[in-house]
Amino acid sequence: MIYDSSLDAIERKVLDGERITCEEALRVYRALPLTELGGLADAVRRRKHPEPIVTYIIDRNINYTNICNVYCTFCAFMREEDDPDAYVLSPEQVGAKVQELVDIGGVQILLQGGHHPKLGIDYYLNLLQYLRARFPQVNIHGFSPPEFTHFAEVFRMPVEEVLRRFKEAGLGSIPGGGGEILVESVRKRIAPLKCSGQQWLRVMEIAHGMGLRSSATMMFGHVETIEDRVEHLRLLRELQDRTGGFTAFICWTFQNENTRLRVPSVGAHEYLRMQALARIFLDNFDNVQSSWVTQGPQIGQIALRYGANDFGSVMMEENVVSQAGTTYRLDEPTICRLIRDLGYEPRRRNNWYQLLN
Repeated sequence: MIYDSSLDAIERKVLDGERITCEEALRVYRALPLTELGGLADAVRRRKHPEPIVTYIIDRNINYTNICNVYCTFCAFMREEDDPDAYVLSPEQVGAKVQELVDIGGVQILLQGGHHPKLGIDYYLNLLQYLRARFPQVNIHGFSPPEFTHFAEVFRMPVEEVLRRFKEAGLGSIPGGGGEILVESVRKRIAPLKCSGQQWLRVMEIAHGMGLRSSATMMFGHVETIEDRVEHLRLLRELQDRTGGFTAFICWTFQNENTRLRVPSVGAHEYLRMQALARIFLDNFDNVQSSWVTQGPQIGQIALRYGANDFGSVMMEENVVSQAGTTYRLDEPTICRLIRDLGYEPRRRNNWYQLLN
């Protein structure tokens, strides 16, 4: 093997806590073996989190409707209004699901749905107010940037006003859903009717300015290039420089079953490589979450050695990824065992990564 001084210099930058460029990110991604890339990511993770703790949260995904009019090619969840299994949940139906979460000690719901073309703002405000009044101890982590862009069009009001009214009604934070790949050429191929990458970033910037923190995501392994993935990370890093509003980064691979986007899914090797690169490149993100929901518990566990410091959620309910053919379920004792088996201490957290137990 020929010694490469330029590659060694990039690795030294990472270990010294210096920021790397997009070109350097591409270089280490392509040149380093998986274990070496993972080792660099683990070093960054240990510098940011020297304590031997891995966090997790008890929450529940609740999809208030599956009716949607954007027809993303990678989605197997959406339905049209006249489909026999189309639905819109009432506040009481959502509340019953939240009560089940509270009964097991849950602290948060992830509330998302399709782009329903006819629901007015009163539906959403009534839902938020009902949940806030009945479950004041539960954080509502809800509605992704594409949903807010859709709401602004349907309600005929600025995104700023929608966010303000939702926050007043009880919204506590925003999930990073709908990010996919933030490069326009990719979005036009996989989700041409969904908000643009710049709209996604703008919603997040406005929300952060209002004190609403959010996660950031990437769904990869479909039609994008490695350059597109690094550009996605660059856009997230630049916004985080401006706002500091992202709590965590989560990436996962495209799941292709039952979707119209007929491209092969990438495997665990690519997932671990990408998560490691994200930990290295996103130097202004404190937390990286393992995606056992798409990768399975064993790869989710291994991801804790590839830059992740969080094991995600004890997910009572998940409807979107499972529609695309991937269904994994883990209870709290199993999550704690997987964390302990790697030598870490499992600790419950809330959405803001404050330890609870």
